[in-house]
Amino acid sequence: MRFVADESCDFTVVRNLRASGYDVVSVTEAVPGAADLEVLRMATEEQRILITEDKDFGDWVFAHGEKIEGVVLLRFSARARRTLAERIGALVRECGPELRHSFTVFEPGRARIRKMR
Repeated sequence: MRFVADESCDFTVVRNLRASGYDVVSVTEAVPGAADLEVLRMATEEQRILITEDKDFGDWVFAHGEKIEGVVLLRFSARARRTLAERIGALVRECGPELRHSFTVFEPGRARIRKMR
């Protein structure tokens, strides 16, 4: 699976997924300061699932109809952050194919996966 991690995404997620063998482009490394629409276009053109902590991407997908490979919105509080990287790895291993063409809200203890197409 291929991912693009938005600048809002905790970098431990990027490191963990890369260590597990996933192809992850970090916006922070590749195009720092990129606008949301530019990030969406990059994810779409490269057929990558977007990982973000920015709720605005839900508006781009649902209100504006932007097409994208998939979105994983991370919703982890400060107290739960120490387990974030480990849990995202488990989510990808367990639900990987389901993440494609879906908008997933990922919180401690649950993932709500909503198909977009």
